[in-house]
Amino acid sequence: MITGSIVALATPMKTNGDIDWEALRRLVNFHLENGTDGIVAAGTTGEPTTMSFAEHFDVIRAVVEEVDGRIPVIAGTGANATSEAVELARYASEVGADYCLSVCPYYNKPTQEGLYRHFKAVAEGSRLPVILYNVPGRTCSDLYNETVMRLAEIDNIIGLKDATGNLERAEDLISRLKGSGFMLYSGDDGTACEYMLMGGNGDISVTANVAPKAMHELCAAAIAGDADRAHQINTRLMPLHTNLGIESNPIPVKWALQRMGMIDQGIRLPLTWLSSKYHATVDEALQLAGVIED
Repeated sequence: MITGSIVALATPMKTNGDIDWEALRRLVNFHLENGTDGIVAAGTTGEPTTMSFAEHFDVIRAVVEEVDGRIPVIAGTGANATSEAVELARYASEVGADYCLSVCPYYNKPTQEGLYRHFKAVAEGSRLPVILYNVPGRTCSDLYNETVMRLAEIDNIIGLKDATGNLERAEDLISRLKGSGFMLYSGDDGTACEYMLMGGNGDISVTANVAPKAMHELCAAAIAGDADRAHQINTRLMPLHTNLGIESNPIPVKWALQRMGMIDQGIRLPLTWLSSKYHATVDEALQLAGVIED
């Protein structure tokens, strides 16, 4: 099982919107060199909802090939059609991903029973271990703790990415699943430090795109229970946690990566490049975190 800092990897694109495969390989190696513990390919931050099936598959394959077994790769395979989510999970297993990350179906607004049956079908159709992904702010679909407990009984559903930012709910789930082997990851950088200090297993992180070493160190300290060290690092990173959400993800993090010279100025509609009024804010956050110099 993965613990620690897992980057929700942005997908670099050229100014015309084409995927920049050379930059993608460069980003993967940036993470390998800076201690990132796992990579999510084609998750929310990777813009899969703007990709064709072929592009989605190719991004997962490219990341798996570049990583070459050095750290785990989690393939983003969520969809609001159950059959499509199953197909994506099957493909991810064929190209060598280690896990799949399956988001709550968006737009459809299923019931809790519908969510249970959806994820049960994904698990039954996948040869990969499945990590559930709850992000109601994007999906209008909230996976309740009681439903997570039901799903945790299914053999190859092995974890949850919790992007609610609700620490009270997280504490309840962590206490109920303690000792079960079910992995619980924060998906909200702003509350991830406290989540891990309460017993969470790691953070699937946007901030890790630009500050991988610091996020690795933060996660290691928090998981080890070193609250002083974890809070020290987290305080330095908090402006990034906050301001990488100043417009919809991945708009700010792509601007930050371009500012760092890692990627080109490429993003796909309906997302647009970061508004100029926020450039100084994100730039300052990068400086405060020690990612760039003034």
